[in-house]
Order: sequence, then C-alpha cells, then structure tokens
Amino acid sequence: MLITGGSRGIGLAAARRFAEEGYDVISLSRSAAALDGATHIAADFADPAWTAAAAGPVCAALAGSDSICLVHNSALQIPGSTAEIDVDGLRRSLEVNVVAPAALNRIVLPLMPRGSSILYVGSTLSQRATRGMAAYAASKHAVAGLMRSTAQDLGGTGIHTACICPGFTDTEMLRSYGGDALKHLASLVTQQRLITPREIADLLLHAALNPIVNGSMIQADLGFIEP
Repeated sequence: MLITGGSRGIGLAAARRFAEEGYDVISLSRSAAALDGATHIAADFADPAWTAAAAGPVCAALAGSDSICLVHNSALQIPGSTAEIDVDGLRRSLEVNVVAPAALNRIVLPLMPRGSSILYVGSTLSQRATRGMAAYAASKHAVAGLMRSTAQDLGGTGIHTACICPGFTDTEMLRSYGGDALKHLASLVTQQRLITPREIADLLLHAALNPIVNGSMIQADLGFIEP
C-alpha cells in the first residue's frame, strides 16, 4: 500500500488499517508516519520537483509486489470565495490535489499487477459546493474527474479505482476550528456526530478489496440534513 499524506488524520488511520490486514505500507509525505514497519519517502507535493527525487525510491519500494493499492490522500485546503480567491493558493491546491496524483499514477502504473487499485480521497465538495471554499471545491471536483478517467483508461487491465468522499471527519485539521465549530458541523448531519478517521480507513480498505466499486464516487458523510 502506497499512501500519500500517511503521517496524520485519515492518511495515518488508513496506513494503520491496511497494516493490520498485512499490507506493507509506504507513506509518501513530508513527515514520517507513526507506524512501526512503514517505509517513509519524503515528498512535498507543492513542489513539482518531488517527482525527480521520489520516483526512484517509490519504484524500488514497490518492485516485485503481487498487488499494489495506491491511495491519493494528501490535500491542501485554502479557503476563499470566488470573488476573493487566492489565485496562488488555487495553483498550489491544484498542484497538490490534482497534479500530484496524476504524476504519481504515471510513476506507479507500470508496476501495478492485475488486482491492484488506485483510490482517491475526495470530499463532499467533490460533488457539491459551499460558500468560501472555491479553490478547494474546484480541485476536489477535478479529483472526481481524474478518478472517472482512471476507470475508463484502465479498462481491461484488472486495476480498479474509486473516490471516497468523506464528510466532516475528526482530524487535526478540523479540530483546529475549535469546539463550537465542531458541534455546529456535527449538527449538519443526520447522525449528529463527526466521522472518525478509522471509519474512512475501513471504507478505503473495502474499496481496495472489492473491484465492483470501480469508477464509483462513494459518499461517506453520515447523511447531510437537506434544507
């Protein structure tokens, strides 16, 4: 299992969950994952030069694998409305959220046997939008398009793909908004709570093991309360 951003949040939970199932875990991120036995390969996806530095170590770590699950988890979230969009932030968001997964696919696909999978961690904003998140929503919509293109382009290869779209998940990033904000977010879904990173990790494992989800956008949001 090769995961981007495996050092925290959903990424770390997924790395731990796959390790429990016997996967060898490789984390491609700026910092190492707190997981015994995991291989860390340093990469900063905001810097396009990461491919030149990381391609060799990634290929060496994956060489000879019976199957590979590639999880595109790293993401950059920069707030801002359409009228006040941070254009440089939009460029960085696209570089991290869209360009990096596309570049990593090119590196890893030649090594992927039949039975492998490519999983994208999207967002509820992969299929909808909310105020003040123009750059993030645009990039996550692009992730959905990249996943659908992956499904079409890899037809007949035995490699499947899906996009998991988490709702409000109890991660370090979300907790930075503070307790009142967390209570408000929990109130927006029918189950009246936040999602745990482990729940998303379980869903990623399910998608990796079940090719029937090929090309699927999987909503994992506890059910938004419709206005």
